[in-house]
Amino acid sequence: MDTLETTDRTRNAPADGEQLSAATATSRQRGAGIVMMLTSSASNQTGAALGALAFPAIGPVGVVAVRQFVTAIVLTPIVRPRLRGLRKDQWRPILGLVVVFSVMNLSLYAAIDRIGLGLAVTLEFLGPLTVAIASSRRVLDIACAVLAGVGVVVLTNPGPTADIIGITLALLAATAWGSYILLNRTLGQRLPGLQGTAVAGLVTAAAWTPIAVTWFAFHAPTAAAIALSVACGLMSSLVPYVADLLALRRVPARMYGTFASINPVWAALAGWGLLRQALDLNEWIGIGMIVISNVVVSARGFTSSRERGRAAALRDIAD
Repeated sequence: MDTLETTDRTRNAPADGEQLSAATATSRQRGAGIVMMLTSSASNQTGAALGALAFPAIGPVGVVAVRQFVTAIVLTPIVRPRLRGLRKDQWRPILGLVVVFSVMNLSLYAAIDRIGLGLAVTLEFLGPLTVAIASSRRVLDIACAVLAGVGVVVLTNPGPTADIIGITLALLAATAWGSYILLNRTLGQRLPGLQGTAVAGLVTAAAWTPIAVTWFAFHAPTAAAIALSVACGLMSSLVPYVADLLALRRVPARMYGTFASINPVWAALAGWGLLRQALDLNEWIGIGMIVISNVVVSARGFTSSRERGRAAALRDIAD
């Protein structure tokens, strides 16, 4: 009898990637989500640095346009998204992501062009940081978010001669990134697999087609710029979108938002390695503060998972 009950529970358990959610994720699944977030952020910032190398030839608009096309070209034949039969509650987050993709990428790259990779990405981080604070009720999580925020300030060491336009663009990207987190999570719950991401990428590419035609008519692209932009599209669009979609099914939004503070670290390293931007002492201190906050939050997430697992085991024994 116990064997039959165990088999029934196993048969009815949510399959990974289908009914999986942050609330039901096991410690192993949550660990996989953290690895996906790390992969997403590292790939994103490395791709951003490669894209910045193409700015002199085609500018931020050209790089963003190529990013959108690369995402659509790669995802569409693999996922084969179905546009027909989508409900209104599915189209709403898709169209929201179309707007978010465009605003987030264009404003961030325009900010990078003005204030540099490290500062732009660090300011953009305020978006997921806000999501982490707003969606958490635990004092420790809020304290970690504050610690990460202080680390951001120490990392950037803002001065009196700040570029207001560049900072405003980075903050606009931050707002879009926070919206992206919530929309991507909602879309992942309403469409199976990568259907939502593929549809959003396809619609975004279609919307950017007239912009790209007009832009490249006046800014002739070079082979090197196109190659860098394609690499940027693969590393900063495709990998993060897929990894984030899968990660948000395994970790809660608050954990994703705070853990995303690793992005300034990757941005600083990518800027140092690819763009020859040296790191000062205050930047290393800020990086250390951000990493500490991430470690505490991830450990808290694993503890919560273990507690839920023990509670479930006790319930099974009682039954």
